[in-house]
Amino acid sequence: MANGFGSTLRSLGSLLPAALLRPFGRPAALFFHGVERRIVSPAQANHHDLEAFTAIARQLRDEFEVLPLAELSGVLKAPERHRRAVFLMSDDGYANLLSEAAPVLREFHLPWSVFVSTHHIDTGEHNPAFVARLFALFAKDGEYDVPALGRVVLGAGRERAAEIYGIKLKAIDAARAGEAVAAMRAALGEDRLAALFARFASDKFLTWPELRALQAQGVEVGAHAHRHWPMHGAQNSDTIIEQARASRARIEAEIGPCRYFAYPHGNVSDVCRAAWQAVRDAGYDYGFTTLSGSLDAGSNPWLLPRYGLQPRETRLGALVPILRAGNKRLRDWQQSLS
Repeated sequence: MANGFGSTLRSLGSLLPAALLRPFGRPAALFFHGVERRIVSPAQANHHDLEAFTAIARQLRDEFEVLPLAELSGVLKAPERHRRAVFLMSDDGYANLLSEAAPVLREFHLPWSVFVSTHHIDTGEHNPAFVARLFALFAKDGEYDVPALGRVVLGAGRERAAEIYGIKLKAIDAARAGEAVAAMRAALGEDRLAALFARFASDKFLTWPELRALQAQGVEVGAHAHRHWPMHGAQNSDTIIEQARASRARIEAEIGPCRYFAYPHGNVSDVCRAAWQAVRDAGYDYGFTTLSGSLDAGSNPWLLPRYGLQPRETRLGALVPILRAGNKRLRDWQQSLS
């Protein structure tokens, strides 16, 4: 969830008083993934502890004006008039959003949106990155020959191995990554994998009826691609187009109009020129990355910035106003993809 630039911003936010920074604020988009009552393992890396998430929600209520995504167009037309505006989003579509996150956000009267990978909602198939993490953390010590990744050695330093092989996995094309994940599943064994899925039920996805229940509470539903794979230059054009088109088609068939898209992983190495063009051509009004920055009227509307909320955030009042420090990096990247 972290990156070097985000760490720098958090360091600055920890040093400077919120009251001093507030006049420099601009509207921003923030995102999280899931929320669990207890985090007991690095296998749950995508989830916030419920107590910490509640503290984040309280800060958002007290420090900002949290708006529904329907107001994004108006905010982008005059961002200087919306210094305290924040849009809150969740990626992937985990089932614990309904049971844990939604009650907290409802208590604090905070509007929010969820971006779902529709293949995983359709099938219940776990995120391939989660399977890879389970393999790195829980497969027996030894050497493995994993297609596309080569020789994989597991022993000490399992959390570091999960990070390294996760990065390597998402850098390759979807077909070869699928072969790698299949080999990881085989190495774990289906019985062992089923036990791990039950143990870490936090990574179970919502169903369409559950998504409709969230929508009935006012939650906006957006697309997070069809399959949770990056949309970078290693993917073929048909895969990238399907990622954008199929996800919108499934959401509109099950839920209703879908105007917003969030790229899986969504950093510089995860999104190519063809990706944002596919999102544009599929009919989305806006697309969101995971690059830090503030929302700006001059930005490419299909490459907007978002800040990923860390497991514990205690100074959002100071951090969010300085997200605009990332805007030059964002615009340079946008220009390289234009």
